[in-house]
Amino acid sequence: MTFLIASIPSPGTNSISIGPLTFNAYGLCIGIGALAAIYIAQRRWVARGGNGDDVFEVAKWAVPAGVIGARIYHLVTDWRPIGEWLKIWNGGLGIPGGLIAGIGVGYLVAKRRGITDLPNMLDAAIPGIAVAQAIGRIGNWFNQEIFGGPSDLPWAVEIDNPPAPFEAERTFHPAFLYEATWNLLLFGFLVWIDRRGVLKKGMILPLYVAGYAIGRFIVEAVRIDEATEILGIRVNHWMSGTAILLSALALVFVYRKAAPSHWAVESSDQPDGQPAAS
Repeated sequence: MTFLIASIPSPGTNSISIGPLTFNAYGLCIGIGALAAIYIAQRRWVARGGNGDDVFEVAKWAVPAGVIGARIYHLVTDWRPIGEWLKIWNGGLGIPGGLIAGIGVGYLVAKRRGITDLPNMLDAAIPGIAVAQAIGRIGNWFNQEIFGGPSDLPWAVEIDNPPAPFEAERTFHPAFLYEATWNLLLFGFLVWIDRRGVLKKGMILPLYVAGYAIGRFIVEAVRIDEATEILGIRVNHWMSGTAILLSALALVFVYRKAAPSHWAVESSDQPDGQPAAS
């Protein structure tokens, strides 16, 4: 049996032209991902009886905060010259920092807006972040970054200028694609388990963090790009391991203390025990 695709070619440019306009592909993917997350959050929040405008108002502050937090995390963990600090279109956004800043600011803005059921709103919004991350990772393809060791698999990605000592190689594991795929699967899992009605309010966030951290831990082991290390271990491995542990503790705490989730309450109101359609 022969494969129709021997490898995945990398784009010859990191820009996309739409009519007279030219966009940086990485930035465009980040923007599209953010819009997708906002759309998903709005649909899920309205299904819970919330006001769709709340999502847009929170996103106006949370999205920029997430980008800034992601850039700061990258600069702290992977030092770059001062002249490179603002060039986010060349890559260099640390997702853990973006999550902490974006979710934190979004929570505060929602609270100031008078939204009282904040755990329920978080449950509505969090799954969309996984989709945003998956779309954003496609931008790494355009930048020819976030790849693993040499590979001859049919989905290996072609890299024009491999780092030492792999200059003679041309195809590598597409770590960016592995992470994107994992994030889409994580999104599907979160939506599925949420609709099962077995969770309590606020459990989606630690579930998401744990799921993302597990995937990131695995993908980080594939990557061959230079990274800051602590005791010979990549810093993102430390961060992922810490996130998994803290998320597990948070899940136990929330399960013991929180009220039933939106879908759990709705399920209990149905004669057949099934969640009502939204």
